[in-house]
Amino acid sequence: MRRTALILIAVIGVFALVIDFWPRLRLPGLDSESGSRPIETKLGLDLQGGLKVEYRVVPSGGKTPTAADLEVVRGIMDNRVNSTGVAEPVVVTSGTDRIVVELPGVTDTASVRALVGQTGRLDFVPIPTSATITQGQDLDLSTVTNCPAGGTITSICILFSGDQLKSASIGSDQRGNRAVNFVLKSGGSDLFAKWTAAHVNEQFAIVLDSSVISAPTIQGAITGGNVQITSGNIGGFQQKEAKQLVDVLRFGALPFPVEELSSDTIAPTLGLEFFNKSLLAGAIAVGLVLIFMLLHYRLPGAVANVALIYYALVLFAIFRLIPVTLTLAGIAGFVLSVGMAVDANILIFERSKEELRLGKSLPQAIEAGFSRAWNSILDSNVSSLITASILYFFGSSVIQGFALVLILGVLVSMFTAVTVTRTFLRIVVAQEWARKARLYGISESEFTYRPTGRAARRGVTPGV
Repeated sequence: MRRTALILIAVIGVFALVIDFWPRLRLPGLDSESGSRPIETKLGLDLQGGLKVEYRVVPSGGKTPTAADLEVVRGIMDNRVNSTGVAEPVVVTSGTDRIVVELPGVTDTASVRALVGQTGRLDFVPIPTSATITQGQDLDLSTVTNCPAGGTITSICILFSGDQLKSASIGSDQRGNRAVNFVLKSGGSDLFAKWTAAHVNEQFAIVLDSSVISAPTIQGAITGGNVQITSGNIGGFQQKEAKQLVDVLRFGALPFPVEELSSDTIAPTLGLEFFNKSLLAGAIAVGLVLIFMLLHYRLPGAVANVALIYYALVLFAIFRLIPVTLTLAGIAGFVLSVGMAVDANILIFERSKEELRLGKSLPQAIEAGFSRAWNSILDSNVSSLITASILYFFGSSVIQGFALVLILGVLVSMFTAVTVTRTFLRIVVAQEWARKARLYGISESEFTYRPTGRAARRGVTPGV
């Protein structure tokens, strides 16, 4: 059993060291474009720098946005930002009409800003034969009405809008160029089929936020609700351009227009300063814990310190694998989990001291300390996990980062305190040099083995 535990501890430790320190490692199968993603330490906006943008939700059509409308806009923006792959973005409401977006590590600020700020209103617009529309042209549709039921038009009108859009994806046209495909709902599909059948060789525009995305000529009836947008550029849409368009349409149109009030690019040097100070604070806290354990618990404290370093290496490897975005709040969660990991060891060691004072041998006292402290350790950690889970599922992005780090820390600390520390102590107390009272912070009289129960009646005095 001890050999199996040692092998498990060694394998996990080696794996953690490789993940933590081996350069340019990649994890396969998690990135659709490259087939893998790099294993790296992700830092939040407060540590890495990035972009912070504040938007105002603008009244439209004589209607002022309510708190519920503001939350809808925030949710759509949050979905759009998350689709870009930015690590732990923060999208929160502020006041009665403001939304603040924080994007850590963002380098292409223009594309993200355009994605978040687009209203996302999609209109399918028939063009009268007397007009000619080109791709990229802006159309003022603020006063445009729906197309007449008869199907004859003399001015630009809207056949239907993006509410008839069922899904959107990136595909290819007949020439193999990248295109954006749409699937329409039944209402839009029927309207589009009838219109295209009756207006062959006429122009039809697909307009996003008043800008003409595509203005093809109808070649024939388009039935079944499957529509394709192609680009006039050679080779079709660029990958980034197509993905941005699909994301805007997939995650819906904003119910109100938004305007950008301010934007701040937080320099990496500022983030680095925060990061260095956070690391220093964390190192001081962990260092004080290590010193306390060593001075107060002597040899068991030294073993616990080794297990604590092991715990930190394993937890950091998990952070890099998931990956967890480290923020100031996340680092606070990590330091707190270190303290909780030490709490388990303290319960075990104090219980072991009590067992030694009751006359048990050193191996017996260590085993009893672990077994009898386990219920208290389990109850404490389960309570922490429940609290952290509530914070994770109901808190904001910053609180979720703190809660996730705390949850992972508690789970790993239970493994290191009960399995790693116990295995190491079993090996240590079996050594002759470790059987000295001063190594455990107790007196010689308390350390002397006194047989109890059947052993006392038989006069058995086994070695300590």
